[in-house]
Amino acid sequence: MRRRQFIAAGLSTLAAGMAHAQSSGFANWIAGFRGRARAAGISDRTFAAAFANVRYLSDSVERDRNQAEFTRPLADYMATAASDARVSNGREMMRRYAGALTGIDQRYGVEPHVITAVWGMESNYGQRRGDVPLIATLATLAYDGRRGRFFEQQLIAALRILQNGDVTPQNMTGSWAGAMGHTQFIPTSYEAYAVDFTGDGRRDIWADDPSDALASTAAYLRRFGWRRGQPWGVEVRLPRGFDYSQSARAVTRSPANWARQGVRDVDGAPVRNFGNASLATPTGAGGPAFLLFRNYDVISRYNNAEAYIIGVGHLSDRIRGLGPLAANWPANERQLRRSERRELQQRLTSAGFSTQGVDGRIGPNSRAAIRAYQRSQGLVPDGHASLELLARLR
Repeated sequence: MRRRQFIAAGLSTLAAGMAHAQSSGFANWIAGFRGRARAAGISDRTFAAAFANVRYLSDSVERDRNQAEFTRPLADYMATAASDARVSNGREMMRRYAGALTGIDQRYGVEPHVITAVWGMESNYGQRRGDVPLIATLATLAYDGRRGRFFEQQLIAALRILQNGDVTPQNMTGSWAGAMGHTQFIPTSYEAYAVDFTGDGRRDIWADDPSDALASTAAYLRRFGWRRGQPWGVEVRLPRGFDYSQSARAVTRSPANWARQGVRDVDGAPVRNFGNASLATPTGAGGPAFLLFRNYDVISRYNNAEAYIIGVGHLSDRIRGLGPLAANWPANERQLRRSERRELQQRLTSAGFSTQGVDGRIGPNSRAAIRAYQRSQGLVPDGHASLELLARLR
């Protein structure tokens, strides 16, 4: 018993010593950062107020170092993204803030259901805005150094926001990674795109009233080329024997051209001419297919993950009254981890289907190799990197 107590006491002393060293190092970093902040135009008064109660947040470092790869089955993700509750709540929020959303649409040309969908995906309509003290988490991550330059840039921007008077240090909260408010702007995006829609002199994306946050999102989307009246995408059906090499972002055609090749909407009609579109089959031949328009790329500026973009787009469609997708997502389909993508490339190349390198990125060369292998096995050559394909190669 005494031995265990001695060991426990020793570990406790060691942990306390490490915490003290970390705290001391963090304090020294803040002292050094003060000069850089002053050179960036941050007043001593703003700095002192912002750092008055700042402490090192070990949880933020742990989360930054151990961000999990997206391995959730796409069917589960999409079921959550456009769940009945999220759709219903989105429609209610669109009714509740109809006046603000209509005004935002008139000013920025972004439809209410689109803005509402981004709000729903980012914070569940304001229910999960984040409660982490922003200056503390940004300072911690800048000090940690793994992405120090990026987080110091965000920290300087956050201090400028405080200096401008848009929010107080106490109310400047967000996620562990520094995303803020109803629609989760990082500080540099806030500086560039946030707007004072209510006219009270502050760009307050943290307030219970989401008007400034929703307008800021619309301003952001407009800045990157949002086209009012154009869908993000349209679900389509593909003809038997379709050439899946055409399913690539680089291949764009008019809806009429796609229709001549048998690509039509789920009701069998040609897709309306919303402009040129590319074809996407996120889970290969075994799931939904979409014609993607320019607004898909605009949403990607918010978050470039394919699942997120489709999630926002589909949620926006559901909020404005459209029904569920006609095709089902494969039940157990998920994205491959980076290690699995590398293994897939290695095994394809070893089998005689060169991917022109092993980098864990499934680009045109890897998809061409996958299609060649699928043809050799009598499979549908959709070029999709799946767990099933990897298992076959093992």
